[in-house]
Amino acid sequence: MDALTERFERERPRLRAVAYRMLGSAAEADDAVQEAWLRFHRTGAGEIGNIPAWLTTVVARVCLSLLRTRRNHREEPLDGQPEPDDDRRDPGQEAELADSVGLALLVVLDALGPAERVAFVLHDMFAVPFDEIAPVIGKTPAATRQLASRARRRVKGGAAADADLPRRRKVVEAFLAASRGGDFEALLALLDPDVVLHADRFAGPTPAPIVLRGVESVRRGAVLASERARASELALVDGAPGLLMVRDGRLAVVLAFRVDADRITGIDVIADPERLAALELAVL
Repeated sequence: MDALTERFERERPRLRAVAYRMLGSAAEADDAVQEAWLRFHRTGAGEIGNIPAWLTTVVARVCLSLLRTRRNHREEPLDGQPEPDDDRRDPGQEAELADSVGLALLVVLDALGPAERVAFVLHDMFAVPFDEIAPVIGKTPAATRQLASRARRRVKGGAAADADLPRRRKVVEAFLAASRGGDFEALLALLDPDVVLHADRFAGPTPAPIVLRGVESVRRGAVLASERARASELALVDGAPGLLMVRDGRLAVVLAFRVDADRITGIDVIADPERLAALELAVL
């Protein structure tokens, strides 16, 4: 038993990394790894030829089942806000795991179908051959390769060839840095004098949409949202640089920017779940 436990513990960090990238939840990842341990304990190492590959397959199958259940039975809370995880969730641990992957990548992965997500994570992140992934998701190796390729295109987005992208990205990055630091002067330099910010009714403290006009109003709003900015990450939003704000591992708010001549002329703050679901998001 001691030898079996020791062998499993050597694999645990990698298995947890696989499960977290598939599920985006530290608590669910731990559950998937624990299930793998129970099956490993019942089977015994003597009946397994390649222990790392066997354990990876078990974790992947458990995650795939969880993803399919989540997709089939997902329900939005009445107030449109994500429900908190159970009491086992450690916010510090969750943040550490999210930082190791990237908030934007987790959000984009969450938009993939279960089989796409498993194929992409196993192949592109952990170099598992398609021949080994195919039985997990019930596809042929060729079909599995196509799923991973499609997922890769969705993750990377299609706007990389836009010649204006680096300039707009630089502006949005500067806005994020200034918002996080409460840098008044930097924000003034980035915002057009006639900038307009629109926030839908799910984004603000009031039940009605919010419109801020003029550089001073928008600057004050950005400074007040500095805490939110610390939970934000750069991403492509409908092909243009924008910001994702994540709460409890789920997409909560998106900021879409209009940039003209290195100045921000408009900001659209989106928190409506239906609008969020309709956005094309990708990792820069």
